[in-house]
Amino acid sequence: MSTKMHVDELDIDEALVRRMVAGQFPRWANLPVEPVDSAGTSNAMYRLGADLVVRIPRIPGAVEDIEKEEVWLRRLAPELPFAVPVPVALGEPADGCPWPWSVLRWLEGDPPVVGDVRQPELLAADLASFVTAMHRVDRVGAPDSYRSETLAARDAAVRRAIAAVAGAVDAPAVTALWDRTLEADEHPGPPVWIHADLQPGNLLVDAAGRLSAVIDFGCMGLGDPAVDLITAWYVLPAAVRDTFRTAVAADDAEWERGRGWALSVALMELEYYRETNPRMASIARHVVGELLADHAVTS
Repeated sequence: MSTKMHVDELDIDEALVRRMVAGQFPRWANLPVEPVDSAGTSNAMYRLGADLVVRIPRIPGAVEDIEKEEVWLRRLAPELPFAVPVPVALGEPADGCPWPWSVLRWLEGDPPVVGDVRQPELLAADLASFVTAMHRVDRVGAPDSYRSETLAARDAAVRRAIAAVAGAVDAPAVTALWDRTLEADEHPGPPVWIHADLQPGNLLVDAAGRLSAVIDFGCMGLGDPAVDLITAWYVLPAAVRDTFRTAVAADDAEWERGRGWALSVALMELEYYRETNPRMASIARHVVGELLADHAVTS
């Protein structure tokens, strides 16, 4: 993508990646480098040879994610039922990149296609398996998630987003749905480990449509388990949402908070990326549409 998505975004290209790899990891200096087509917005990804990928923060806000993943993905990987991108090496700041960066193992697979999931029942079961395992990981010493706040704490930002995208969504219906989700009881127990961003671009599926890997753990940490339910609307079709909900054992309040999280994330993404990232904006509009259709059925 040639258009920058952020005003403070770093200039990153293949030449920079080659210089950084050759300067710090000469054993990989002769490997080919090519950009990865990704909907990701916080990091740039470049494939390095056949087995590796370089991940560089695009913006200052993503820098601490690199170091967090370096520490925690090694501990989480053995506890999770699907592959995750465990770092192979941690790069240091260099000329052209003032921040740490990472080299990870390349994981095979493709993101699920929004609105055209090949094996929805099976993918729903796979996602539930991942979410359940993530939420059971020992929380001792874990950091807070990037999305560790309550829905109520997001209220002002969500209403600003609704006003900003009123021409692209049914603002009264969206507002009514948001108001309804705010009425749900808060999470009654301690926070749990969450991925916190289970969107299509952070999932990989194999040729059979089964989940093969979960990537981009920059938002991970402790939070409300309902945050991970956003995948029900971001990825899964309506026909299998009940399958997913049953498998994760979400009660009415948790499911309603999951709706609120999906709506708030989608609205803020639509507001922020509508001019700079058509793919992200399209996914966000799809999610809002799915949520409104659900709301119409359950009202």
